[in-house]
Amino acid sequence: MPRWKPDARQRLVVAALTLFTEQGYDDTTVAQIAERAELTRSTFHRHFADKREILTAGQKTLSRLLVEGITEAPDDATPVEAVAAGLERASGEMTSFNRELSPLLHAAIEANEELQERNALKSIGMAAAMVEALRRRDVPEPTAQVAAELGVLAFKLGFASWGDPARDETPGDLAPLVLTALDELRAAATGLS
Repeated sequence: MPRWKPDARQRLVVAALTLFTEQGYDDTTVAQIAERAELTRSTFHRHFADKREILTAGQKTLSRLLVEGITEAPDDATPVEAVAAGLERASGEMTSFNRELSPLLHAAIEANEELQERNALKSIGMAAAMVEALRRRDVPEPTAQVAAELGVLAFKLGFASWGDPARDETPGDLAPLVLTALDELRAAATGLS
């Protein structure tokens, strides 16, 4: 097996999600993932501790980008405007690879309870990172929590729309979809009172 091919991590993610969709998460082994990616098991373990980590492969990077965007928002930005800056920063780093994985990721998560739980933990991690960044901007806790949760939901909605293979138009960039979702959620929240 050639070990020098580029993009081993991406190939492992694609292989894992494809196998999870084809045969189920529980019936997929690390050896099968490595074989499908044309890599060795040891290469798999250099990138991931186990197959559960596939789902959260980009979580640290995503959280870091969200925090960077919030931190770099103008000083006079409202909490939701700061979250929008974080979402724009993180969304801007998403590539066609992320978009192409979306249907596979969605199918794998929907088919397995453990993956659904890990996906929920990923959302909690994103929200926690945004809350902490907002707190550093002296945003009160309840406001930071609400703004962060709106941000997580906006990201999910925008990403789902972006990755939907049934969309008629060219997907374009993720950021406008996420920011539109955030605006819609903000308007909906205003209507709750």
